Amino acid sequence: MFDSLTDRLGGIFDTLTGRGALSEKDVDAALREIRVALLEADVALPVVKSVIKQIRERAVGEDVIRAVAPGQQVVKIVHDALVDLLGGEGEPEGLYLEGEPPIAILMAGLQGSGKTTTAAKLAKRITEQHKKKVLLASLDTRRPAAMEQLQQLANQIDVAFLPIVPGQKAVDIAKRAMSAGRLQGFDVVILDTAGRTSIDE
Repeated sequence: MFDSLTDRLGGIFDTLTGRGALSEKDVDAALREIRVALLEADVALPVVKSVIKQIRERAVGEDVIRAVAPGQQVVKIVHDALVDLLGGEGEPEGLYLEGEPPIAILMAGLQGSGKTTTAAKLAKRITEQHKKKVLLASLDTRRPAAMEQLQQLANQIDVAFLPIVPGQKAVDIAKRAMSAGRLQGFDVVILDTAGRTSIDE
């Protein structure tokens, strides 16, 4: 998804940066292409409308039209808008951990994308930097080795791990983890799910 979006945006930017001056019509044409690229990348329509509006407001100003390299200015504006869309720049100190404990963090994604090690790294960071009590739980009932891997990682970083109960379903493990989190005073429960492939429902 990101590769195709990068290719599409790259083509649009090549067209813009090749021009000496930009008219409002040029910006509108580019915005139509950006809109299509975002929609094809499965970005929700309300989000696309909001991003396009934000880009247009900044790109049609006098500063851009009269800029030495207006195409580059528009590229920067689009970049900034996409960074904002994805949560902004900076350290994960912005991780939202407020609310009634335990706060649940659900790790989800494709097989082999690093969810288990990321869950452990996140637990370590939250424990050390946010001074929160964290419980790790593996919901990967398809791969017992993955459950054991998370347990070993939890031991290495000195973070609590929900004991494995053979034959328990993922939803039941999640409920047990949240219950243990409440009863044992954990601030955060990180739930590591089974990986998905593109053919899974």
